[in-house]
Amino acid sequence: MAAEETNISTSTATAWLLDEVDDIEEERSESFDNGATGSSRPKEPWKAEYAKSILYAGLDAIVTCFSLISSVSASRLTSADVLVLGFANLVADGISMGVGDFLSSSSEKDVASKEMTVTEWDVTNHGGLEKMELLQKYQALGMDVDDAATVVSIFAKYKDILVQEKMMAHGRLPPEEAEKPWKNGLVTFVAFLVFGSAPLLSFIVLIPFTNNDLVKFAGACILSAVALALLGIAKAKIAGQNYALSVAVTLFNGAAAAAAAYVVGWTLKNIAGLEG
Repeated sequence: MAAEETNISTSTATAWLLDEVDDIEEERSESFDNGATGSSRPKEPWKAEYAKSILYAGLDAIVTCFSLISSVSASRLTSADVLVLGFANLVADGISMGVGDFLSSSSEKDVASKEMTVTEWDVTNHGGLEKMELLQKYQALGMDVDDAATVVSIFAKYKDILVQEKMMAHGRLPPEEAEKPWKNGLVTFVAFLVFGSAPLLSFIVLIPFTNNDLVKFAGACILSAVALALLGIAKAKIAGQNYALSVAVTLFNGAAAAAAAYVVGWTLKNIAGLEG
């Protein structure tokens, strides 16, 4: 009898899934037939692993390094001074950023693990209260009370699923789904070094061609702008934003920081009288 009921239940579920598939195919067909009259599907963002670490470290590296170059150039120091200060600052900041990202990611994972332990205890010892909170959460999202009760009652049969649902309801990912801290730190460090080197390249590449520090500074401006534009494009690609707006905002951010650094360096050199 139990086997027969299981077969009937399985057959019913299979039939329901087949009906759902038919409905989906019909909707797709109608959408295709409507053409331009139907609403178009929003553009899906590009899912790149560790994108946040790359963008954050890259932008910070370019702005920090170029701001240092601007300040040093305004103080009329030599190209050798720019390279020494630039690369020393780049490596030190890169290590600091990488370690900071590692510690931050580790803390997030530890918090998620601790919260999951607490949630498991609550589900085991105060299951009724936890189910009621989840029921209220689904109702707040617009679900009918009967449907919400049905969903919660189904989840309640599977403790692990109920725990994960509670975690998601509190905006937490399960620890096993969290990013690996050491990878985050390594990606941040490498991205900082790679993007931060862009403004310094002109002071190296142009050595055989000119000794004019102003020309080298102009080259640093161009390379920094190119690097910032590439970051802006990558940001727009990942977030599904407007490319021109993203590039403009990124360039403005870099230009504003560099201008502020240049003014400070010039002021200390010419007005405050700090020389040598």
